[in-house]
Amino acid sequence: MIFPAIDLKAGQSVRLYQGDFSQATLINADPVVQAQQINAAGLQQLHLVDLDGAKSGRPENWATVAAVRAAFTGTLELGGGIRSYDLAARYLKLGVDRLVIGSAALTDPVLVKRLLTTFGGERIVIGVDGQHGQVAINGWLEQSQTKMSTLIQTMMVSGAKHFVVTDVARDGTMQGPNLNLLGQLHAQLPPAQLVASGGIRDVADLQTLQAMGITDAIIGKALYEGTVTLAELAEVTTC
Repeated sequence: MIFPAIDLKAGQSVRLYQGDFSQATLINADPVVQAQQINAAGLQQLHLVDLDGAKSGRPENWATVAAVRAAFTGTLELGGGIRSYDLAARYLKLGVDRLVIGSAALTDPVLVKRLLTTFGGERIVIGVDGQHGQVAINGWLEQSQTKMSTLIQTMMVSGAKHFVVTDVARDGTMQGPNLNLLGQLHAQLPPAQLVASGGIRDVADLQTLQAMGITDAIIGKALYEGTVTLAELAEVTTC
């Protein structure tokens, strides 16, 4: 599945450069309109990120998420600051289809195991963000010493199936995905359903990933730079 991304900051759609909150570019003042445009292009998947929530550990864009959910038809995936069972349950009750759990997978594995046991591996997705193969947490503001492969293995034991893998150094750079990292993780952990995120430029990058066996991806900046269109993504998704 191909997920166009909308990153939320103060109720607006923005893009960050390498996760830097001081380098935010406004994409759309009304994320609901943006979500409707994605639907209108024939896409039935959307990846939302509460950037403020990722930084604070609290739901900072709840009203916007609710409005997008009401307007968007299809699979809605949400990440950013989901670090408690109650908040996860509230988002799922709101109608969010899949939650991406990032920092908590490292800092509170007992919580994530509970979420996986209760809601299942199709609804609880693990976000594995990092640099140089090691996990970054708390809105990418802190670098851990845990290997990305180790975190994926641990979460698979707890029942996780899907893993959004983001190389922070590639995010928002338009330099292409980190094929070495993704290829190594895919070879090491073939049962894991990897979702490529960060640096994807165009359809050719998606085709390269698909040839490696990675069919799921998140597209952000490339859409707004115009190197790939929603229509092209819809075509790739239906192929």
